[in-house]
Amino acid sequence: MSAIFYHDETQQRLAEKTKTEHQKHIARPIVTLIQKAGPFYNAEDYHQKYMLRRHSKVIDRLNLTDEELIKSKAACRLNGYLSGYGTEEGFLKEVDDLDIKESVVGYVQQQIKKSKRY
Repeated sequence: MSAIFYHDETQQRLAEKTKTEHQKHIARPIVTLIQKAGPFYNAEDYHQKYMLRRHSKVIDRLNLTDEELIKSKAACRLNGYLSGYGTEEGFLKEVDDLDIKESVVGYVQQQIKKSKRY
């Protein structure tokens, strides 16, 4: 399900405006729901950072507990890149902030090149 959850009227207005603007540039209808946020519940640990978990070498080198993995900025960003979102250039710009091992950097670069989503 594609959804944007808002907490107040400003967020709702911005979400609707953004959706309308993006719709002008694509032919198929955007089906993303825009609705008020309700209670939030974390998924089970094995669902957290799902795409990252499919790359066991990276998981092993991060050496994080499940709780740390859920909260880790590096794990979050790597999950996105390994899911095919982002460019190699963008990844390399933020590598130093992620504080990850060079072997992980090389592996992620290879995966980004393979995905060719961007």
